[in-house]
Amino acid sequence: MRPSSWQRRQPALLEVSRASLHRSAVRLARKFQKLFTRDAAESLWEHACRWTHPVSSRRILATIDKAELVRLREHYPYRPNARKINAYEDANYWVGVNVKRVQDLWLDRSPPLDILDLGCGPGYFLYLCRLFGHEGLGLDPDDEPFFRGTTKFFGVSRVVARINAQAPLPNLGRQFDLVTAHRVCFHRIARRENGEWLEWTEADWKFFTNDVRTRFLKPDGRLLLEFNRRADGSSFFTPELRAFFESEGARIVRWKALLATDPNQRPRFKTSSGGL
Repeated sequence: MRPSSWQRRQPALLEVSRASLHRSAVRLARKFQKLFTRDAAESLWEHACRWTHPVSSRRILATIDKAELVRLREHYPYRPNARKINAYEDANYWVGVNVKRVQDLWLDRSPPLDILDLGCGPGYFLYLCRLFGHEGLGLDPDDEPFFRGTTKFFGVSRVVARINAQAPLPNLGRQFDLVTAHRVCFHRIARRENGEWLEWTEADWKFFTNDVRTRFLKPDGRLLLEFNRRADGSSFFTPELRAFFESEGARIVRWKALLATDPNQRPRFKTSSGGL
């Protein structure tokens, strides 16, 4: 008796079913693995800390004339091949991003601080800082015409300068309680032929952190460096870079490194006792 077509297909169907089950198991295992990674634990802690001191983005947005931001974008159109993430006229998005930055540094409930923001961009961060009673100064190259309009619109003071390897920052005539640099890219020197970035060496980072510590930070000051992920989605902090920054006394949380004026001290994100 000849086997039916169903019987002939059964082995192949079983193989497909096994392969599908295997793929599902691998995906499930990866999801569970992500739940228990250091990054996931630190993300959960950040969300918990923000929850303890909520900030209303809606109330902040009510202070911003969005129509004026749209007008500024019309006056300063996008540069060719600009990435969509650089839609800096999108106040809803960028206020949300910077509310989290303010919360993570506890700037919404700390005494007034003097803040220097390296690579201040359109000025959202310093604008929010001022709403919470802090004094701010930005530093940025004048590469993006749109930022000329937005920093003026937000009332952000800005020094035009570029950050280069092994070169001291310009003399600003004052020191700060907090120096920040968000989504750092000044450490990228040039692209290699394969598309990867040629970046600062550990010696370059040593020069930079020492320059900030000795010339721009007050005795109890802090330096925050927030980095982008790498092109493959991995952390900026390779094992070598993590070891270097930790040797400098950095507290590393996800893609951020927080350093104190004194490299022998490990600073906290929270401005008073407790917290990270």
